[in-house]
This record gives sequence, C-alpha cells and structure tokens, in this order.
Amino acid sequence: MKPRFDIIRASRWFFLLSGAITVAGIIVFALFGFNLSTDFKSGSEVQFELNQRVPDARVRQMFASIGLPLGDTSLTVGGIQQNVVMVTLPEQLTAKQISEIQSAEHRFFPDAKQDIQVNSVDPFVAEQTARKAVYAVLAAAACIVVYIAIRFEFRFAISGIIALLHDAFIVLAAFALLRREVDLTFVAALLTIVGYSINDTIVIFDRIRENLKLDKPETVEELRTVVNKSLWQVMNRSIRTVLTVLIAAVILYFFGGISIRNFTFALIIGLVSGAYSSIFIASPIWVAWRSRSMKRADGDHAAPIPE
Repeated sequence: MKPRFDIIRASRWFFLLSGAITVAGIIVFALFGFNLSTDFKSGSEVQFELNQRVPDARVRQMFASIGLPLGDTSLTVGGIQQNVVMVTLPEQLTAKQISEIQSAEHRFFPDAKQDIQVNSVDPFVAEQTARKAVYAVLAAAACIVVYIAIRFEFRFAISGIIALLHDAFIVLAAFALLRREVDLTFVAALLTIVGYSINDTIVIFDRIRENLKLDKPETVEELRTVVNKSLWQVMNRSIRTVLTVLIAAVILYFFGGISIRNFTFALIIGLVSGAYSSIFIASPIWVAWRSRSMKRADGDHAAPIPE
C-alpha cells in the first residue's frame, strides 16, 4: 500500500488523542472506580434460565420478597433470547438463603427451565484471586519486554510496552465508565489483548528493521520516511487481521453465553485499541526516541541502527 499521508509526521495528533483518553480514564477511575465481581470480592452470583424474556422488575420483586433487594448493577441479562439472568449479591449466601431463592423461583417463575446455580466466594479467596491476576498481567508484560529487547533492541521493547499499557488502560476505562463487572474472564481478555497487540507490533517492528537495513537512514527525516513506508507496507495486513478477529468477537458477544460477555466486550475494545496503538503509538514513540539519538550523534552522520 502506498503512503497516503505521513503517519510519523502526524504522530503528535495521535499522542494528543491518547493523552486525552488517558486523562478521561483517570477522571473515570477517580469518580467511579471498578465494579468488581465476586471473583475479586466476597459475595455470591446466582444464575438461572427462564422460559421467556427476563422481566427485570419481576426478578427484582422475587429477590425482594426474601429480603435480598438488588442494586442497579446487580442484575445482568443474557442468552440468545435474553432469557438467562445473573444476579450478583454482596454477601455469601447461606444454605437457607439458597433454599429460599429456589422456592421463590418456583413461585414467581414456575416454568423456569432449570434450577438456580449459585457461586459464592469468601474474602480470602477473592483477595488471592485479585493478587494472582495482577501478577499474571505483570509477568506477561515483563516477558514481552525481555523478548522484544533480545529480538530487536531496548527502545523497541519500551515503545511496545507503552502501547500495551495504552490498550489496557482504554479497556479498564471503558469498564469503569460503563460499570461492567471486572471478573476473571476480563483478566483473560486482557491477556489475550496483550498477546494480540504485541504480535501486531512485532510484525511492524520487523518490517521497520528490514527497511532500515536496506535504506540505512542517516538523518531524522530519512528515518521518518523509512518508518512511514514500513507502516503503510503492513497496513493492509493489520486491518484485515483485526477485522477478521473483530467479526468473530462481535458474533460471540451477541450469540455467546452470558458467562463470556465481559470477555468478548473487553476483547472488542482491546482489538480496536491494539490495532490503533501498534500503528499510531508504538512506532512513532520509537522514532521520537531514536531521533534524539541521531541528533546527538557527532558530525553530520547518525549513530548506526542496531541490527
């Protein structure tokens, strides 16, 4: 694909856009925080399937009748026919309460397709799960830095990690703003996004490295030209790849089960953000960093490009 405009020269606008998103995300975090699921805090999840489209008011009335009023974000509806309901409660349900919910379901929805399913998590398990989730994300990021630093150079590694943090931050901000539950499937989606995004970034970095060997730029302007050409050479591949995966993710979101809805929603946002950051964030950051080294080089000749 021929360059249609200079991505590197316009990078300041992409940086401003990402900066605005970052500021907006910080404001969202400060105002709303996260809506954590029972995977990361103590509580219970109750799931059951009805023989009809879930009537929200009726479900709330059912739980209120046994002394368990539901908050605004406690009820989630899913399924192809919108007939599956998942209720989140802040307390661990006792055997007596579970029995009461079961009896209430039979009274309010006598034609329900299945009995209720209850998943409870105590505070200790929730704390351990949250800690392990953070460790998993940090370990993945550390391994990525080491891999890119060995395969390319340290500046490529840092640029790639900044782009990954950008993607993760956008997904986190979206979940905080929309009050969607952050659960274990969300962490799985985050790790999937990291893997997909860094793969796309590495493909771009590899093309940049190949063109640097061929063209051997000696000035900042020549470096920008080489990187811009490299980006447009892989543009078709990046767009087609993300569209293919995005279509599958959208289909899963609408027709998959309610249990993977947070996973697919995070995946959709992360795929779009990952494609954007790989092209418009990671490479321009590397160029800006590399340009400073070239400007500091003695005389008219730039420092050599590492192979």
